[in-house]
Amino acid sequence: MSSYLSVLIVLGACVAGIGALYLAGRAVAVSADTIEVLPFHSGWQPQEHALSRFHARWYPLTLLFLAFDVEMLFMYPWALVVARNGAEAIIEMFVFLGVLVAGIIWAWREGALRWV
Repeated sequence: MSSYLSVLIVLGACVAGIGALYLAGRAVAVSADTIEVLPFHSGWQPQEHALSRFHARWYPLTLLFLAFDVEMLFMYPWALVVARNGAEAIIEMFVFLGVLVAGIIWAWREGALRWV
C-alpha cells in the first residue's frame, strides 16, 4: 500500500469521526440557539448578554489567580521530589516563588486588589 493511500485513509477516518461527533451534537442539542434561549444567573432574567465583555480591572486579578493556581500545580509534585533532590530542588522552588511574587507585586501595583 502506498504511503499516500494510508495518509488519505487516516484523514478520511478523522473527517468521518468529526462529522459523526458534529451530527451527534446536533441530534442531542436542546435548541439551536441556546445562548439566547437559556437563562443564566440562577434563572433570573439576564440584564446583559451572556457573552458581554468584562471590565479591564478583572484581568490583573485573573493573572493573580493564575499565579496562585500554577504555584499549587507545581508545589504538589515538588513535595515528592524535594527529599530526593535536596538543596537544588529548594533553590529552584524559591526562584519559582520569586517569579510569582514579582507577578503578585505587579498586580498589587496595578490595583488588582482594590475593589472600589
